[in-house]
Amino acid sequence: MRIESLAVELRPRSGWEAMELGAALVRRHAAAIWVPWIIVTGLAFTLLNLAAWAIDQLWLALLAMWWLRPVFDRIPLYVLSRAVFGSVPTVADTLRAQLYWGWRPMLGHLTWRRFSPLRTAMLPVDLLEGAAPAVMRERRRVIGAGNGGHAAMLTLMCLHFILALQISAVLIPLVFVPNELLSETARGAWATITESPPAWALIALNGVDWLAVALIEPFYIGAGFGLYLNRRTQLEAWDLEIAFRRMRRRLAAAAGTSLLALVCLVPLAMSPMPAAAQDAGAPPSAATDGTPADKEATDKAATDKTASDSTDDVPADEEAEADDRSLDDIFGDQRVPHQAFERSVKQAYKDPDLRPTRTISVWKPKKKKEEKKDPFDMPSLAWLGAIFAFVAEYGLWLLLAVLVGLLVATAKRWLPWLQLAARPPQAQPDPVEVRSVDEHEPLPPDIATVARRLWAQGQPRRALALLYRASVEAMAARIDAHLPPGATEAECLRASRRMPVAEDREAFQRVVRVWQYAAYGHSLPESSDFETLLDLLARRFRWTS
Repeated sequence: MRIESLAVELRPRSGWEAMELGAALVRRHAAAIWVPWIIVTGLAFTLLNLAAWAIDQLWLALLAMWWLRPVFDRIPLYVLSRAVFGSVPTVADTLRAQLYWGWRPMLGHLTWRRFSPLRTAMLPVDLLEGAAPAVMRERRRVIGAGNGGHAAMLTLMCLHFILALQISAVLIPLVFVPNELLSETARGAWATITESPPAWALIALNGVDWLAVALIEPFYIGAGFGLYLNRRTQLEAWDLEIAFRRMRRRLAAAAGTSLLALVCLVPLAMSPMPAAAQDAGAPPSAATDGTPADKEATDKAATDKTASDSTDDVPADEEAEADDRSLDDIFGDQRVPHQAFERSVKQAYKDPDLRPTRTISVWKPKKKKEEKKDPFDMPSLAWLGAIFAFVAEYGLWLLLAVLVGLLVATAKRWLPWLQLAARPPQAQPDPVEVRSVDEHEPLPPDIATVARRLWAQGQPRRALALLYRASVEAMAARIDAHLPPGATEAECLRASRRMPVAEDREAFQRVVRVWQYAAYGHSLPESSDFETLLDLLARRFRWTS
């Protein structure tokens, strides 16, 4: 493997970091992965569902798509194995590679390894290494030894993600169903799926499975590929090898530069030296051109060198005498003896005008012992102590101010409640007349007349109850259905939707609404509204008026 061309930073990672690396690679090369994935899996999904539909066994298409997942997993692994080395394949290259690449290990991955929880970590070993069977068994054991737990956990997590997406896609249509129809719709949908499911429902379920797998499976394979890369980095020290190769390139470049400099300096070293660089001890005639000035300078340099060479073996006393002689030559008669000069300096310092001194005595307090510093004394935290002191001193007042502010801010909520509680108690309303009605009691022949008479006699609830009972029986007769005893208003409304005429359905809904207002809200309609409702019901349900 050309590890020097890797496009990712190799270093020992934990299992979770390795899986995140694989997921990041999938996100980076999303187009190169999902376009061929959708093309290949979409074509397989269409062909398998058509074949299963032809034999009326659509569940076989779902089973076949699940069984063929290792075949489809070659697509993201092919893209990632090339992209990690900086060569992202095109969609055409990926589709063309599915015809010949990675088919040999598929026999094991479609049979005895199909249920392995380590499939995502073992797939790169089988498809990318391709060694002899004995070597491959050892490679699987070594790679799985450090990735087994994380690979199994990855399989379990991705399985749960797929199930969550499938359940969400199946249940999301119920979000758009009104609450009063939710139970009946859910019951009907469950009966449609379980009792005698139509072909379109099964194909839709297969499509939901295909979409969920298409979204999660590339991340599953990418995370497994990240585990594979991390395990090989740990075993083969890829990161160190890359570092050594980079170091070798730098050293090779530096050696080339040094060699070039050496090649450039060799001619200079081999060139003849100038006459001025000859040995200083050579005869003067070999180093000068014979002019008087040059001869004098040369003679002086030779004399100085001879003198310096001769002093290397002279004792210290003789060196001091030579120094004295040199000082005498320089200063001549003006030189002052050393001892006399020191005596003159000491005498000068004794002069009071030069160094005046005096003694002054003052009283000073004794030094106090240094107080031990408190280890808990932290001036930088003095502000924190001031805050605590302020809260301790004024905390109750602050709490009272906060409570008053909350009461003022929420006055709109609690003030009306207090005003309502302060009102004087009102007289209790008259008890509601309760009269049991026998459901099997026959209706009067002229419902409109009887209802109008009850309303005129001051019995509006009984009049509305009669209209409601008569409307329910007329509705049941129209749809040719038998309502269960004690059916609620909601059940009657759902049953009324089966009436073929829209005006009949609207009239029934109106009488149910008026009856609910009267029975549960103690809100009776006006006399004109009652007459309008009575005329409408008599006309729609053909009552005798």
